[in-house]
Amino acid sequence: MRILSFFFFLFLCSFSVSAQFSTIDNSINSETSPKSITELKAYYGTASYYADKFTGRKTATGDTYDHEKLTAACNVLALGTWIRVTNLQNNKTVIVQVNDRLHPKNKRIVDLSRLAAQKLGYIGRGLTQVKVEVLGKKKLTQK
Repeated sequence: MRILSFFFFLFLCSFSVSAQFSTIDNSINSETSPKSITELKAYYGTASYYADKFTGRKTATGDTYDHEKLTAACNVLALGTWIRVTNLQNNKTVIVQVNDRLHPKNKRIVDLSRLAAQKLGYIGRGLTQVKVEVLGKKKLTQK
């Protein structure tokens, strides 16, 4: 099932990100219950983490990147969206907020802050396979 989901995600990535995922923004609002939000979308793909050179630079939301905050860059989801990222190799999870965009040609699903990558346990490898679950626009607590 994971392989099928991963290939489906790759297929979707071949289309325009803004056109194909515009329905995600419309389906998530503050009135949606947390349980139904987590059932809306789950994505599988490769995660990386920000290089130290980006510390202090502006993100797409206008925030200053801080490697000690739980943030992420993603081309698929709306800015400000809270997501749960699960490392598929060790099942560790972290909840982060999308506040930046990846380079348009980047094939990764998410680029996490250094703190988030440490919590997921893949700093030494640089990349890992992850599951990304959409939580919505309101911050939810971690399990």
